[in-house]
Amino acid sequence: MNSWKTHIVADLGKVVTGRTPPIAKPEHFGEDFPFVTPSDIQFGNKFTSTDRFLSEQGFGALRNIQLPRKTVCVVCIGATIGKVCATDRPSVSNQQINSIVVDAQRHDPDFVFYLSSMLRPTLEVYAGGSATPIVNKSAFSKIKILIPERQTQRKIAAILTAYDDLIETNKRRITLLEKIAEEIFREWFVRLRFPDHKNTKITKGMPEGWERKRFGEFCMLKRGYDLPNDLVEEGPYPVVASTSVKTFHKQYKVEPPVITTGRSGSLGDVLMTHTRAWPLNTVLYVKKFFGNSPFLVFYTLKNMGLENFNSGAGVPTLNRNHVNGIPMVVPDKNLQQRFAGIVDPIHKQAENFRQENINLTKTRDLLLPRLISGKLSVADLDIQFPPSMCEGTKQQDRGHASG
Repeated sequence: MNSWKTHIVADLGKVVTGRTPPIAKPEHFGEDFPFVTPSDIQFGNKFTSTDRFLSEQGFGALRNIQLPRKTVCVVCIGATIGKVCATDRPSVSNQQINSIVVDAQRHDPDFVFYLSSMLRPTLEVYAGGSATPIVNKSAFSKIKILIPERQTQRKIAAILTAYDDLIETNKRRITLLEKIAEEIFREWFVRLRFPDHKNTKITKGMPEGWERKRFGEFCMLKRGYDLPNDLVEEGPYPVVASTSVKTFHKQYKVEPPVITTGRSGSLGDVLMTHTRAWPLNTVLYVKKFFGNSPFLVFYTLKNMGLENFNSGAGVPTLNRNHVNGIPMVVPDKNLQQRFAGIVDPIHKQAENFRQENINLTKTRDLLLPRLISGKLSVADLDIQFPPSMCEGTKQQDRGHASG
């Protein structure tokens, strides 16, 4: 700890406050440069994907607040103050975010990201007790931090980055597996190129053995269950919200497989959970499958465009009664089971990667505060740096040595 010294955030690099391009200039928005907002950033995720992008023209108009790769973005206003991400390519943020364009010759950008992820309690103190917590650029820049010399920073970042790189790799694997399974569904049940389709007789406009039904006869949707935050007790069962697993609880409501879709707030996302779970009241879950394959039900829901069934005024709402009357054609049970036999192993492999990510995240989060505080020394460790930290390292090290 002797080499650790007190600095302020401004010592880490250039502090930049974002800005939103004027809506009156739609030509400033496009598909080229990510536009980062607090809602894009998730606690615990190093990188983020954005809902909106800027055009070359819009990015050029904001040249004074452009954020290069590995800039650290910190949410400094609102209920989610303290959320952090790192940019993986040139970007721009909105005004609710203060960013650190790290001086890479003096400090390691990955270390600064992990250090910033520990600043939430400090930011909340600086924000005071106002109804809308806010830490402006000046106050953010003056926050005191304790940091080691650059080589120790790199060792600490390497340990934590190794975990995050594995997590990101697993996420890509999960996405690929999900795309493969969904493409099989589309091939069989949308394009109707299922096995032996050429030899299947078409009767009344559909393959022989298939049935015409209403959606409400295909499966039964039911509203999820209330669970106030203050009643959540840590446990093994996922609590499923409209777009993701919100937390874990010691009790459950539904046996697997648990298939849910957003009922209020966010519509269109369909999730399949292979363990006992607690679907929240913001979702509809499949209570009855009526003998149909859960996998067929899952992919059918995913491909229905449920976001287009909004029956709410201010808050998007999905009314199950509006869905129940939709006419559809249901494949015969033998074909459903053949489909399930193919996609079930794909789902199991994806689930293994998800569980691995849960374990990796827990371990990383246990190490993070001990490493960032210096309580866990890395001085005597021979660290192998992950490939993601080696890009541009030689140039940075040469600049550091010449400085």
